Amino acid sequence: MKLKNFLSLPIFSVFFVMGFVYYITVFILIEDWVGLQTSAGSLNSMIFTTLACLCVLSFLVGVLTDPGRVPSSYIPDVEDTSFASDQEPKKNVLQSKYCDKCAAYKPPRTHHCRVCKRCILRMLACGLMMLALSATLGTLLGWHIYLITHNMTTIEYYEGIRAAWLAKKSGLSYRHPFDISVYKNITLVLGPNTLRWFCPTSMSHLKDGVSFPTLRDSS
Repeated sequence: MKLKNFLSLPIFSVFFVMGFVYYITVFILIEDWVGLQTSAGSLNSMIFTTLACLCVLSFLVGVLTDPGRVPSSYIPDVEDTSFASDQEPKKNVLQSKYCDKCAAYKPPRTHHCRVCKRCILRMLACGLMMLALSATLGTLLGWHIYLITHNMTTIEYYEGIRAAWLAKKSGLSYRHPFDISVYKNITLVLGPNTLRWFCPTSMSHLKDGVSFPTLRDSS
């Protein structure tokens, strides 16, 4: 990623929020609670500092790592409609795979990024970074646990709301096609090795980003 993209206002804003939360927690809350000079205060500040460092490291990895490009040779399988909802007309499936801005076809779960100015494979924020940050912010913790256990991105969540509404109007039910099971969803996002869930650079479990297991595959 170019330096001018790294040194941007949104990224500086994230660092500012992290620093503000760290300062308030360590030098105000913990200091007033038990005192930093006590053993309890030192332990709490050390644990929180470790989480904060993990959060910063994970954020840097997420910023500096290329999000992935759609292969130039990618051509969608017209017969493959496993990721489409039952109530979606088959003739609209191929059209939904086409990106007007890139003038090219895109794999399932791919979205166009206005910042990168290209389609991104599975536009998902770094899961462990969000978990570490959510531990300090509270409300984001439950939200991202929900997303991970349902194997969906924020964009897919809002798309699912509309799909569920359309299904309800037609007297049908809707379920996110990539929501396989809680355990499998977690391992697909964070990996099968639980010891590596706390390693932000562990991405060996990620595949090509073009195909994903669906609910129909496991049925």
